[in-house]
Parts: sequence; C-alpha cells; structure tokens
Amino acid sequence: MSKPSSRASAARRNAEALLSKAQKREQTFKLDQEREQEAMMLKTARLRELRLAKEAADNENKPEPAAPAPRAPKPRRSKQT
Repeated sequence: MSKPSSRASAARRNAEALLSKAQKREQTFKLDQEREQEAMMLKTARLRELRLAKEAADNENKPEPAAPAPRAPKPRRSKQT
C-alpha cells in the first residue's frame, strides 16, 4: 500500500496545480478586463473629440440670429366699471 506521506504529497501537488491554474485564469481575466476598459476609455475619448469638433464646426457655420423686431405696444383697455 502507498505510504500516507506519498499520498499526501500527491494530493498537495494536485491541489497546488489546481490553485496555479485558477490563479492564472484569474490573472488572465483581470488583464482582459483592464484591456477592455482601456479600449472603452480610448473609444470614449475619440468620440468626445469628434463630437466637440462637430459642435464647433456647427457653431461656426450657424448664422447669427437676427435681432427680434420691436413689437408695437398694445393699446390699453380701460377698466369697465
């Protein structure tokens, strides 16, 4: 029969291998999340720049609003008693 210490060491090696795989998977997941977040931030910044440039171009091409024409005063009505 196997010695208890050899079974324990095999179990330990197996547990360490599983832990190593889990840690590697977690590290890869976190790295992917960071990359996706950075890509999203870059995309947002690029879209913000495009929007601001478009708004600036629209404001340059927009004609100045004409001053409203002065309104003639309304005739006042006298109170009926």
